[in-house]
Amino acid sequence: MGPAHQRDEVLEASAALSAAIDERDWAGLRSLMVPEVRAYGARGVDAVICVMQAHLGGVGATQHLLGNHRVTMGAESANVLSYGRIHHVGAGPMSGQSYECMGEYTDTWVRTAEGWLLARRWFEIKIEVGQRAVLRPAG
Repeated sequence: MGPAHQRDEVLEASAALSAAIDERDWAGLRSLMVPEVRAYGARGVDAVICVMQAHLGGVGATQHLLGNHRVTMGAESANVLSYGRIHHVGAGPMSGQSYECMGEYTDTWVRTAEGWLLARRWFEIKIEVGQRAVLRPAG
């Protein structure tokens, strides 16, 4: 398997992660991360999913749009820098509001028997538009 094919696999895993976030597919997200993942200020898959649920559980539709990928392939890992533009639609008491953030993801993916899994993620927000209070847990 050549480097270009591996790069495509990593980017497909990244797209699957974004889709799972937007669909609130927590089981699907779990399957795309290593157990000891570090992301969103948390460590471990359960803690990361809790953080995501606390921010997205009470939000309407979201769209995580990624682009401008810069991929550095290693033997068993890949580092991916991607621009992110994430739109959140308010729900419940935040209905009619929205929050959008744009920035850059720094992701580390590792190759496992199950495929490419996220090991580390950092998102640096560079632009914010709207009401950050749109991000809220369910309930």
